[in-house]
Amino acid sequence: MSKADQLGAGRFGGGVRSVSARRQAVAAATGVPTEGVAPPAELPVHRISLNPDNPRSALGDLTDLAGSLKTHGQKQAITVMNRDAYVKANPDREADLEPDTTHVVIDGSSRLAAAREAALPTIKVMVSDDQGTTSEELLESALVANIHRQDLQELDEARALQRLLAIHGSQRALAKRLHRSQGWVSQRLALLNLTPELQARIGEEPIDLLRAVGNKPADQQEAALRELKAEKARKEEKSRIPSNTGTQPTTGTAASPEDDHDGDYDVITDPVSDTAPREHEAAEPATAPEEPAVAGHRTAPEPAAVEHEPPATETGKDTPSVPVQATATTTAVDMGEQPKRFPYEDGVYAAQHLIHKMPPEEFDKMLDLLIKHRDSRTVRTG
Repeated sequence: MSKADQLGAGRFGGGVRSVSARRQAVAAATGVPTEGVAPPAELPVHRISLNPDNPRSALGDLTDLAGSLKTHGQKQAITVMNRDAYVKANPDREADLEPDTTHVVIDGSSRLAAAREAALPTIKVMVSDDQGTTSEELLESALVANIHRQDLQELDEARALQRLLAIHGSQRALAKRLHRSQGWVSQRLALLNLTPELQARIGEEPIDLLRAVGNKPADQQEAALRELKAEKARKEEKSRIPSNTGTQPTTGTAASPEDDHDGDYDVITDPVSDTAPREHEAAEPATAPEEPAVAGHRTAPEPAAVEHEPPATETGKDTPSVPVQATATTTAVDMGEQPKRFPYEDGVYAAQHLIHKMPPEEFDKMLDLLIKHRDSRTVRTG
């Protein structure tokens, strides 16, 4: 009686799977047994091929990772496929696999390479032939694993997303497939529109600023980046200077980025107190301002117990008639400062402000709505 008959059915599938002719040939050539062997918990590192379709363009310096594996051991298994299953899904890559290997890594190329560098004899693996039946599905499996760990270089991530975009057809469909927002996808793809010079500076320049200028014409990207960096530096410098709440700003001057109070915009038409309604300024007449900020607005009776600062205006400009944006704490008007107008006339400036100040979930909602609006406008004009 064989050992398999004595032990009975295995835990993972109720029986021993048949072995393909390819694996039999590999077993004969390498001496690695296959028949009647359950998926291994460990494999010799030299029997696992690196993935020729790894989303990473380079593995980088593995010295620290190799040292950690050698000193502290491996904490997480890598995911591999049987070689024949990989070749069936991706036949064009068979020649690129390392010779005399029985498996191909799908998730864990860096750990595998570091284990080799550390001269470890074996590595913990999870064998899963369900990673995909096509080359596109294999790429998606590898990409999703790296996305969840935030483990890809920005440009590698963008290139992999571009390949998946060609498969899924639209950013919306791709975002749904990856369980991300459409804004998340579009921001990362924007890096592919950068000039080669700016792409070479990824890692040196702030990635959020590079993504912000990625959708501008190539000849404007460098200037737009300089402008955003200067604005960011001004904001950081201002945040280091204590605010003097007792100093009144000079009136009659247009608001500039340097006047930004704590980096926030107060989009207002009339000054309001902290007790004024946040949604509809006309809800409580008793909290209306003493004087209107825009000619033609009605003036409500002055409340007996509430005092207001004079309305803030800009020389030669009417304050735009837009809803009040009150803050949870004291606003610029309450502190006697010139409220800063939202930069409607500067799309890059407005977008950068929202990227920095808006909660990510609300930003993605806004971005999806703007894209829908742009698409519908294109259909109408087309």
